[in-house]
Amino acid sequence: MEGILIPVLRTCISFIILILVTLVIGKQINSHKNHYSFALSITIGSFIANMGFDTNLKFKEILISFFALVILFYFFMLLSSRSRRFRKWLSGRPTVLIEKGKILDKNMKKVKFSIDDLNQHLRVKEIFNISIVDYACLEVSGELSILRKKPFQNTTNRDFNLGHTSETMPIELIMDGKIIEKNLTSEYSHQWLENECHKRNLQIQDLYYAVINSNGVLFIDKYNDQLTSPTDIE
Repeated sequence: MEGILIPVLRTCISFIILILVTLVIGKQINSHKNHYSFALSITIGSFIANMGFDTNLKFKEILISFFALVILFYFFMLLSSRSRRFRKWLSGRPTVLIEKGKILDKNMKKVKFSIDDLNQHLRVKEIFNISIVDYACLEVSGELSILRKKPFQNTTNRDFNLGHTSETMPIELIMDGKIIEKNLTSEYSHQWLENECHKRNLQIQDLYYAVINSNGVLFIDKYNDQLTSPTDIE
């Protein structure tokens, strides 16, 4: 009987301790808004599991280790709140992926972010037309923050007419500078793509990304974005 009660008692005490700790710093743990909060959430789970189930470990010693970890996290949190330089080093920095409607392919490569990743995050934000995005910033938490272009930020007369227009899924024609052959059709052929580039005084090899958005309009992004000082990271 004692062999059953001890793990149950340890688990109950561990759970109560975890609740008390999360009441104090729970928002920091749950948000995963930086690297050390993510590391803490994983480590706390391991500590609580060992405190509750591993009877070979002394409860008192592992409890001391647990509170040492919490105090260390709190210390880092204080340092981050008071020092911007330390916060950048410890928490990481956001990365601008789209600036003034231009995809910053160099920043995309830095964070190992593909066009597919970008489009997926945009769809989560209910954005199926990349052409309406003015700025997009990848936060440290992995969330993508979006600023739409001005005509699409607030409800306008244009929005009320959306129900009368026919929209389709976007058709990607070029990704990472390579033509997606299987998406070419009789309407959007290789020749049509070359003609569209010619109209803009461009070559196909100049394009980083090209997509027919849901309104049937061609959106292109060049390797050379011609930005005087593109945002690097933060």
